[in-house]
Amino acid sequence: MKVKLSHPSQICKGELNITGSKSETNRLLFLQAVLSGFEIENNSNSDDSKAMQAALSSNEKLIDIHHAGTAMRFLTAYFSHQEGREVVLTGSQRMQERPIKILVEALQTLGASISYEKQEGYPPLRILGKTLEGGSVSLPANISSQYISSLLLLGPVLKKGIELNLVGKITSIPYINMTLALLEKLGVDTNFKGQKIKVNYLENPQKKKLIVESDWSSASYYFSIAALSEEAEIHLTSYKEDSLQGDSILRSIYEPLGVNSHIEGTKLILTKKKVSLPNKIKWDLSKAPDIAQTLAVSCYGLGIGCDLVGLHTLKIKETDRLVALNQELSKLGATITVTDRSLHLSAGQNLIKGCSIPTYNDHRMAMAFAPLALKIPLSIEEAGVVSKSYPSFWKDLKQLEFKIEKR
Repeated sequence: MKVKLSHPSQICKGELNITGSKSETNRLLFLQAVLSGFEIENNSNSDDSKAMQAALSSNEKLIDIHHAGTAMRFLTAYFSHQEGREVVLTGSQRMQERPIKILVEALQTLGASISYEKQEGYPPLRILGKTLEGGSVSLPANISSQYISSLLLLGPVLKKGIELNLVGKITSIPYINMTLALLEKLGVDTNFKGQKIKVNYLENPQKKKLIVESDWSSASYYFSIAALSEEAEIHLTSYKEDSLQGDSILRSIYEPLGVNSHIEGTKLILTKKKVSLPNKIKWDLSKAPDIAQTLAVSCYGLGIGCDLVGLHTLKIKETDRLVALNQELSKLGATITVTDRSLHLSAGQNLIKGCSIPTYNDHRMAMAFAPLALKIPLSIEEAGVVSKSYPSFWKDLKQLEFKIEKR
């Protein structure tokens, strides 16, 4: 499905319900499977979370998680510890091009039986489940936090717990802290000091109900909409002041771009304010790389430059996001350069109308570019890809008066 987007007024007002965080949901689904006895409310309705839930409840030998990267990492750890269960864990063609060797080797250090069905270091994986005891593992600190979290989530069911020794600069600390905070809510004893993270075995899991906070990554598109609008008042539910999600840094990032945000009860309220825009902004997004696409598009739409660094994990996402951003922003008239870990956009606005933006099978490409319709009409190809994380995205945009034509 291809959609053509435009907006008649550049005025955006409305109230939207954003479903639960995909990151929190998938962690809790893992823990629910290994530490039965607690309930989850406000689950994410994303394709990724549905894939995770389906895999955890499946009795099949072949487990196909399609494009769900988080599920691939978490399930590799999960099935490694399922005594006597043999599975082949696979995914889409792109998933089979995304590296997983560091996680596999860490699990093998703990005694896991995992082999590669095709190319070494990449899915599909053949996993013969065993009762793992746990222990100490060393691994690079600058890898995707999902590798680290998948190991930490196993900790409570390993008799020796797990201790990770991280070598180098740690990437995406907020996502690691999210994992530890969720473990602690269930009574798990954890410790994170310096380069070492320890998760202890939990003998008696707590029986309780955990409510998933709404997704800040999904909220990022409304920060962009507010920034690019002439007038905005957008209410989003349900959010917390003390969020576990790294992307809540959006509030600080978009403040100088003219977006005022505050939380009343569980409502996140975004309003447009008049500001003198900077010529260029600079941000290290190593703790929140998922908002890089949204922010780069916002800056171009506002005519300001940006230097975004800490983006090395974007190379192994659903697509090479840095290459895709370079390609599509250039098509729209931007002057942009990228390296393997940074993006540099020059100030200036030469928006070319009527461009058609391919999504590269990447949900965030579709949603990051959509707010530009406030400035120029454009088309988004393969628009259904948003279901990976935010199935109701196009429906919600209509509530803010976006005109959406299916082609």
